[in-house]
Amino acid sequence: MSLPTVFIVDDDPDVCRAVGRLVRGAGYAVREFNSARDFLLAHEPEPPGCLLLDLRMPEVDGLQLQQSLVAAGCHRPIVFLSANGDVHNTVRAMKAGAVNFLTKPVDHDELMAALAEAFAIDAAGRAHWETRNTILARMTTLTPRERQVFEKVVSGRLNKQIAAELGTVEKTIKVHRSRVMQKLHATSLIQLIEIAKLAGLKVERGGVESLESRVLDLQTLDLRPIAGAGDGRKMSPGSDAVAAAAGGACLTKGGS
Repeated sequence: MSLPTVFIVDDDPDVCRAVGRLVRGAGYAVREFNSARDFLLAHEPEPPGCLLLDLRMPEVDGLQLQQSLVAAGCHRPIVFLSANGDVHNTVRAMKAGAVNFLTKPVDHDELMAALAEAFAIDAAGRAHWETRNTILARMTTLTPRERQVFEKVVSGRLNKQIAAELGTVEKTIKVHRSRVMQKLHATSLIQLIEIAKLAGLKVERGGVESLESRVLDLQTLDLRPIAGAGDGRKMSPGSDAVAAAAGGACLTKGGS
């Protein structure tokens, strides 16, 4: 497992170096940037870690950088570290999803606690995306008819209803349903519904309301990747941020 990285963005080089030494001393990897532009041009969302971000910087300040990342779909946790904190900006940062807002000079233990919280949030988010990636890869193994049956099953339709809607017999639907369960590694309707939700499919309340009160233990769901499944693409939290940065949603090379 790769070491979590703390991405430090501060327009004061001395602060960057000082905080960087502090964080490295705690055993974390560090990357330092003196502007939001430099960070956006070099940032890759795949490595685990968090962003330690100054508030007031020229051109693009910390809040603007946070807003750009959020708008682009980047989920990297952010800890603000600034000498210019105030209630208004603190509230704005926290409402936008910041993990914490610390003031300079920062207390060592307070900083370490904030980073530990950010790393935990990052790890949980990545686990969710890995689960979703595995499910999406399995979804690609379904035939068009199996996909139809799957969507109708999780919308609350009974086998005989699905058969009537698709113009076939109930026995055929049972065969398709069994193959769907096998390909998606689901052992119950509860798991099938949860898989649909994780895949972003709409699950109708009608027909499954009684199931929603039951808790699905995801640990019972086999999430090992299927060899050869999918199209080879790997989605990751914040992967859209880099694409957005390249396309102009964030600052880009040659941009204004």
